[in-house]
Amino acid sequence: MKIYNSLTRRVEEFIPNEEGRVSMYTCGPTVYHFAHIGNLRSYICEDVLEKLLRYSGYDVKRVMNITDVGHLSSDADTGEDKMLKGAKRENKTVMEIAKFYTDAFFSDCAKLNIKTPDVVEPATNCIKEFINMIEGLLEKGYAYKAGENVYFDTSKLKEYYVFGNQNEDELMVGVRDDVTEDVNKRNKNDFVLWFTKSKFEDQALKWDSPWGVGYPGWHIECSCISMKHLGTKLDIHCGGIDNMFPHHTNEIAQSESFTGHKWCNYWFHVHHLNDESGKMSKSKGEFLTVSLLESKGYDPLVYRLFALQSHYRKPLTFSFETLDQTAATYRKLKNRIANIVDEGNVDEAALKEWHEKFATAVGDDCNTAMGLTLLYDVIKSDHNGATKRRIIEDFDYVLSLDLLKSKETEAIDDELTSYIEAKIEERAAAKKAKDFAKADAIRDELASKGIIIKDTREGVIWSRG
Repeated sequence: MKIYNSLTRRVEEFIPNEEGRVSMYTCGPTVYHFAHIGNLRSYICEDVLEKLLRYSGYDVKRVMNITDVGHLSSDADTGEDKMLKGAKRENKTVMEIAKFYTDAFFSDCAKLNIKTPDVVEPATNCIKEFINMIEGLLEKGYAYKAGENVYFDTSKLKEYYVFGNQNEDELMVGVRDDVTEDVNKRNKNDFVLWFTKSKFEDQALKWDSPWGVGYPGWHIECSCISMKHLGTKLDIHCGGIDNMFPHHTNEIAQSESFTGHKWCNYWFHVHHLNDESGKMSKSKGEFLTVSLLESKGYDPLVYRLFALQSHYRKPLTFSFETLDQTAATYRKLKNRIANIVDEGNVDEAALKEWHEKFATAVGDDCNTAMGLTLLYDVIKSDHNGATKRRIIEDFDYVLSLDLLKSKETEAIDDELTSYIEAKIEERAAAKKAKDFAKADAIRDELASKGIIIKDTREGVIWSRG
């Protein structure tokens, strides 16, 4: 198996620290709002990686954090806390917000067939671990106290920009955001390990510490939660490309300074999902969620297929036009598989051969597009129906597209029904105006969502395709 390592900037053969076993850490969500589909692209790709490792015979332990405290709205450790912002927006407590949006996140993951990690740990569970690491960094001379806060001292490092894609002269006070510099910092790239109440009086969650009542900085949580469950040597760390700096850079700085050795061998970064206006972001107001896609009649697994058709290291541009095309592709694919008659005996030798082909192809840096190509090759092959269906089932462990599940004749909700009926009326008006191109376009739009319309003497009728 090969994987692109963001740390070395090349594709490398994957060799875990312990033969046959893989420790894998995934940066989890900050649970102050719903996850948008850009966030979920990362989790889909990380899900593929975990399942591919298991498919290839590894025993995987995957850990994910839940950020429910201490993640500020600016990467410069300034601004309003995102959790507090969510609580004010909805007139709830911070923990009520955390519980609601954690549940919503895993509900979305379930709809996308994203496996829940083996360990999910909220940051608020690990205050003791945060304090222990910060005390260790102070003792080793890698941290200092200033303005009643505790900071990591980046000047003590031989190399801070370990991912090699930052230019210090081009950075705004060491972060992506144009913000006012923190005068307590000795160096512009230093970052907060612990905030005291003196700086943010309205912070909702606070704990006693050797440095006063306060709360942890954002970056400390992933290092500590990873070490708590996976030890001090990590195989793979995953996250979105926007986490590379400063979050993952700071994780490496504090983790290796604390342990005295290399912490993580492979870094797996998923690139952005963009819309026509640029990178998707919750700060833009309304944003695309799984629930919004469902309200428009899309099966969430259509979005999973959309993500699998591209490579995780390439930016992906979203539009409803391309999602419609993917919906049509998914429907046709499911129909072709449904028409494969389960007859004959499974050819075990063929199953093993295709398993190895798939593991090799997709195992070349998570090449899911090649995995989909192999899927079509199986469908077109000369194997009997039982063998084809067993191979497809094998592939679908990684692809997780419910390829063999029969289409349920579930009720269409009122909102979707209203949408279909409105489109039928719009089409009728277009035909009456002799705008047949528009009428055909409406028919095609409905067909892309799996809705088939027929003109009869009694009027237009529709059904699921």
